[in-house]
Amino acid sequence: MTSTPAQTAESIVALSPGAMLRRRAFGHYGLLFGLAVLGLVFAAALFAPLLAEHSPYTQNLAARMKPPFWMAGADPSHLLGTDQLGRDYLARLLYGARISLLIGIVTAVISGLIGTTLGVAAGYFGGKVDLAVTFLINVRLAMPVVLVALAIVALFGGSLQIVILVLGFLLWDRFAVVMRSSVMQIRGLEYVNAARAIGCTTPRILLSEIMPNVVNNLIVVMTLEMAHAILLEAALSFLGLGVQPPTPSWGLMISEGKEMMLFQPWLITIPGIALFLLVLAINLLGDGLRDVTAPEAKG
Repeated sequence: MTSTPAQTAESIVALSPGAMLRRRAFGHYGLLFGLAVLGLVFAAALFAPLLAEHSPYTQNLAARMKPPFWMAGADPSHLLGTDQLGRDYLARLLYGARISLLIGIVTAVISGLIGTTLGVAAGYFGGKVDLAVTFLINVRLAMPVVLVALAIVALFGGSLQIVILVLGFLLWDRFAVVMRSSVMQIRGLEYVNAARAIGCTTPRILLSEIMPNVVNNLIVVMTLEMAHAILLEAALSFLGLGVQPPTPSWGLMISEGKEMMLFQPWLITIPGIALFLLVLAINLLGDGLRDVTAPEAKG
């Protein structure tokens, strides 16, 4: 017996918000793919000491340039081969995931705190606050990220801490622009005016009325900037001004393998594919979270 459209609508309405959220999440293939890939990368980074038989720093010149397992002459003890210094490529790939995730997450948190604070303040208060924040955004947008990052890293030296701080203080502009626009759209709505009329304080209005309704946009920007930070770190490391050797970094692995690109292409293909999949997974995850948690999808 087939169900009528009215019965189908009643069954959907009867679902709890959590059940509807799960239904949308499990039906979003981009979200599931991004979550699966990102989960694998997190697991690989977390359990790197258990998965890697060798240290990512140990050099063995007698075993240098061993090919990966799918090529002739592979060494079974080095599944992904070795680099120019005989270091195990699988170990460096696994430990490099730690570096990429650390930089992406911490950079997104730092830039998110700066940009969200400025954007929410500008969008809610308006007036001179909005003018001041808009001026700061314009100044930041006038500064090319890569060139400024290169100059600062070259001046203060390349290290993991310097790269994170530089990227964190350079990537806040998108947070500020999106949050400013989102808050300006809802600051005059009825529920915000009602909260203001009953005497709610400004911090409470911002935290309980404004932020829950802009968190979807914040999630999308957070994932975009996380992926952006990972790519920028790889670019800086590729140019020799990011994470310094012997610290394993996917961008540094690509840089070290570029001289043998025509003869041993797997030296740049393996970290390149890993970097591509990680960035793709982060973007798909952010896009999927935006789709399943959007207010218009809750009806």
